[in-house]
Amino acid sequence: MHRNTPPRSTIRLTRRGRLVLIATGAVVAGTAVAVPLLSLRGEGERESTTLVIPEGWRAGQIYDAVDKALGRPPGTAKKSLAKANLKLPTDAEGNPEGYLFPATYPLERNGRKTTPEALLSFMVDTANKKFNGAPVAAGAQRNALNVYQAVTIASIVQAEAATEADMGKVARVVFNRLERGMPLQMDSTINYALNRSTLRTTGADIKIDSPYNSYQRMGLPPTPIDNPGEAAMRAATNPTPGDWLYFVTVKPGDTRFTNSFEEHRRNVAEFNKNQRNSAKAG
Repeated sequence: MHRNTPPRSTIRLTRRGRLVLIATGAVVAGTAVAVPLLSLRGEGERESTTLVIPEGWRAGQIYDAVDKALGRPPGTAKKSLAKANLKLPTDAEGNPEGYLFPATYPLERNGRKTTPEALLSFMVDTANKKFNGAPVAAGAQRNALNVYQAVTIASIVQAEAATEADMGKVARVVFNRLERGMPLQMDSTINYALNRSTLRTTGADIKIDSPYNSYQRMGLPPTPIDNPGEAAMRAATNPTPGDWLYFVTVKPGDTRFTNSFEEHRRNVAEFNKNQRNSAKAG
């Protein structure tokens, strides 16, 4: 297969699509984890408490949110997986990552507080309804994927795309790299392997022995790396046509995609210049 990946010691893809020189390192900004409990009360209505799960949260973040929302000791939701009887695809091997669908969930049913296993089951059932419908299933088949592989790509797109508008192009980069036998080289997978949401990716980081190390391992990671939303799923099953292999967010609102390594290096140089100017201004 044709390979035109630049030397790994020179350049790397980073989370949110940013590419920087390894020598300089990069801090990948993570979203602060919060438990957005919303107490909703309309006129004449009794209080209804819900838990909002945002797109892109990992399973570990969701377990913590469920425990806090239900007033349970830390670790309760994760332990409840054994008795939750989640309806997961065979490929998941019991791991619900990718299938805890981002949405707003009620914490009470029939006047009684729900349980962690019931709440997690609700999330998985919601994911199955979204993912097993004709649009996703047909889109996965059209791209020679099964649905679980499509969810895995969607999770990478969710982590890497700077905006919803970029998701289709990021998905195309993933497909183009897979088709050319190139490693994905996505820092979002390194993030997942190290269980960190903010990190400085170094040469040592990309040498870690992990099936989620997309610098050292070919193909997709063994599971999704977060829980993607509907927009990321649409991108993964209907990627934007293009020949891009690289992308970099030069500045907010300006993500550049290219199939030329040299053009990409120029974009990276502009990104680094903007970062230096921002640091001086700050």
